[in-house]
Amino acid sequence: MTQGKRLLAEQGAGLEGASFTMKSNAGGSPSSDMTTDDAAIRRRQRRLGTHMGWFVTAWGVAVLVVMPVLAIIWLALFGDDGSDQAGVGIWPHLVSTVLPDYVMTSLALVAGVAVLSGSMGVVSAWLTTMYQFPMRRTFEWSLLLPFAIPANVIAYIYTDVFEYAGPFQGALRALFGWNSPQDYYFPEIRSLGGAIIMLSLVLFPYVFMLARSAFLDQSPSLRDASRTLGCNGWQSFWRVALPSARPAIAVGLALAMMEALNDFGTVDYFAVRSLTAGIFNVWLNMGSLRGAAQIALCLMIFVVTLIWLERHARRRQRQFGKGDRYRRYQRPRLTGWRAAMASLACLLPLLFGFLLPVGLLARHAIRYFDESWTLDFAGYALNSLMLAVSAAVLTLIIGVLLAYAKRLDRTSSVQQALKLSSLGYAMPGAVLGLGVLVPLAGFDNALDSFMRANFGISTGLLLTGTMGAIIIAYVVRFLAIAAGAIESSLDKVTPSMDMAARSLGENTLSTLRRVHLPLIRPGLLTAALVVFVDAMKELPATLLLRPFNFDTLATHVYQYASDEMLEQAALPALVIVVVGILPVIVISRTIVASRSEN
Repeated sequence: MTQGKRLLAEQGAGLEGASFTMKSNAGGSPSSDMTTDDAAIRRRQRRLGTHMGWFVTAWGVAVLVVMPVLAIIWLALFGDDGSDQAGVGIWPHLVSTVLPDYVMTSLALVAGVAVLSGSMGVVSAWLTTMYQFPMRRTFEWSLLLPFAIPANVIAYIYTDVFEYAGPFQGALRALFGWNSPQDYYFPEIRSLGGAIIMLSLVLFPYVFMLARSAFLDQSPSLRDASRTLGCNGWQSFWRVALPSARPAIAVGLALAMMEALNDFGTVDYFAVRSLTAGIFNVWLNMGSLRGAAQIALCLMIFVVTLIWLERHARRRQRQFGKGDRYRRYQRPRLTGWRAAMASLACLLPLLFGFLLPVGLLARHAIRYFDESWTLDFAGYALNSLMLAVSAAVLTLIIGVLLAYAKRLDRTSSVQQALKLSSLGYAMPGAVLGLGVLVPLAGFDNALDSFMRANFGISTGLLLTGTMGAIIIAYVVRFLAIAAGAIESSLDKVTPSMDMAARSLGENTLSTLRRVHLPLIRPGLLTAALVVFVDAMKELPATLLLRPFNFDTLATHVYQYASDEMLEQAALPALVIVVVGILPVIVISRTIVASRSEN
């Protein structure tokens, strides 16, 4: 009974407390609570109304970027291109024939590029950051120059030099008296190994740039502590500096591997059966659009896996630096054979990745200038210029809208839209070309059917096979670059600028036009320049989406070099390289300006 009374008393006390609470709430200030809630609701409504346009813009762009990806998935799983029954009927055929070869070759390709480009990038970054040796300051910026050369161009050049009929093997035969291939062994450049070397020579700057930034950000005290604990230079690098720089190196390697997966010109020229080459082969040679979409889906899985591995590798790599990380670092001066080896380690990637190819291109361009400088060449250059300028302007406008939407509305919904909008840069050009083609063809066919049924007019193909389709693919692919650069510039503008402009009666759009755009003009120019040059070099999407009898400098170089006419392709290739040097200079100056250690 005692226990029962106690429980009843507790329940009663609880009830009394509950009733007291209810009374207290009822007798408190309901009008003030209602006022607070109403004010909060009104603030949310005002905020939603003010930013609704930016919210819709962010999600509209996200839908535009995601649409090609969804089109690939739909076509691969449910589409019907007339070559097979809808469904998964073609999957078993792909798995039993070409798909394993494509997958294994792609794995070997990205693994080889990761090892070779990672070695060249990390070693050169470590040497130029940590030691003083001859030409170090030149190597700091010149090791970025291979960025300017498309991988397929360097492949054409070295094939011309090192193949059996080329000058190098010819000189060997003349020197040693060999008469036939049976007299000596020379590695075949048109092979998987050759493709790995060619791609690594132009992709290692990704690793170099990010690894060097990471090494520069490391505290000198950390390295000093390792040396006081008995580590020599190699042990300090291997046990302290390299693990600390691992997140940045992982990002550089992931970018290099994604570019290797995106490449088509090199693997096609070397007959390497990668997934990208498989998309072209299955679609254009075998006539199966759905089979190409299914290979593209496998390629997307590769890219997503790479992104996941890169983020997984640095998920617990939080870096905490002390205030002395920008302290001037007194580099040890290398002398004798050590200085010579350091200079040679930095010179070799620069020599084979830029100096030698550009020298040979210039030689061919001068010798065959009259044959190359034609009206057709001017037309190709004009087409490239129109596409690149259109893509740069559109990408810049959309990038500004996205970055400004993020600045105004920091809700999770807008942040998710921005993440989706950056998805296009991870997609290879061949996948994007295929993904853009499907919805545009669907739109053209639907519009044509509607106009025929209701007005008896055939509209034909308005978007498919036009420059508009190429520009859409460029915008989707390069939007992440422009938005990232603009967002970085906008972050440097203090929020008080926004508040001052709004207090003077400006709305969000006029604040953007009259305040922010003038302040971030350097960032806008950098973003436009990078997109312009990337669009000039883009090959896979252009090959898939271009109209008939429409060539750019990149497709012209590809076609001539494929026909073993490198001399006639030298001038347009050299133009692409020279234009590509411009963003390299901008990036180099930006890096130098951001480092007080220089």
